[in-house]
Amino acid sequence: MGKSLKKFLKIFVPIAFGLFLVWYSYNATSPEERRQIIHYISNASPFWVTVSIVLGILSHVSRAIRWNYLLEPMGYRPKIINNIFIVLISYFANLGIPRSGEILRATALTTYENVPFEKGFGTIVTERVLDLLMLLLIIMVTLMLQTDIILAFLEEKGINLVGAFGILFVGIVGLFLATSIIKKSKSALAQKLKAFLNGLLDGVLSVFKMKRKWPFILHTLFIWAAYVGMFWVIKHTVAETASLSLSELLVAFVGGAFAMSTTNGGIGLYPIAVSAALGIFGISSVSGDAFGWIMWIAQTLMVVVFGTISFIVLPLLNRNR
Repeated sequence: MGKSLKKFLKIFVPIAFGLFLVWYSYNATSPEERRQIIHYISNASPFWVTVSIVLGILSHVSRAIRWNYLLEPMGYRPKIINNIFIVLISYFANLGIPRSGEILRATALTTYENVPFEKGFGTIVTERVLDLLMLLLIIMVTLMLQTDIILAFLEEKGINLVGAFGILFVGIVGLFLATSIIKKSKSALAQKLKAFLNGLLDGVLSVFKMKRKWPFILHTLFIWAAYVGMFWVIKHTVAETASLSLSELLVAFVGGAFAMSTTNGGIGLYPIAVSAALGIFGISSVSGDAFGWIMWIAQTLMVVVFGTISFIVLPLLNRNR
């Protein structure tokens, strides 16, 4: 299979899958249910939607500020405004091509702030590891708060948690073995990979070298509190979900988080995952779908609008670079 075909499939398959899910979701509802969902979406409270969008923007600003805490130990301190625009551009890019935002983010940092690509990319890898740890923490808290309901649901769906953790463990062990083989190899390709991995490692280990650990931790907590907050406020846009507790909404939040990583920006799958999670607590499919679509539309619109602005403004602000 040619490289061009592989690239095409990596871009096309997630988008096609997302569009298929949109079609599937449309056909799985009756005309009356679709009218109700559209009614909920079109009559969603502008106030709560705006609050959700503002929280989303603040999380991106906080991420941009926190980024400098990882770069400082390596001797780099980019302009915060550049960081903000680069972060927004990266999220916008991920809507079109999965994971392209991380590459574009490191490339833009090299272009406008002269940070070596591998070092900038290493800090982005560090961020992604921290994001994964924070998501795992939220999952653990959610499991503790809703243990009986979640386990009953997973058992009903035939999901084996032991097998899932086993696959994860095998993957981690395989990664360590592959890294060990590369380090011991003397081939030219292995030497290039080692140089790249060392640059990544330098970026990843910067978290242990930073002087401002507490501001870094506080920004990390704020980013994820904002993520949960922007999800929580949307409950006020749909009458049936307004009475849900935070622990119940966390179940839907986790479902939506996994959906976001499966298709481009969660297109198609996000509303389905959120609706299914809310259904565990007796929320009708119509209200659940409406909740998911309102949340997805609000945040996607935010990323598209501010990402586009960033694409235009970033080069203008850095005309001399």
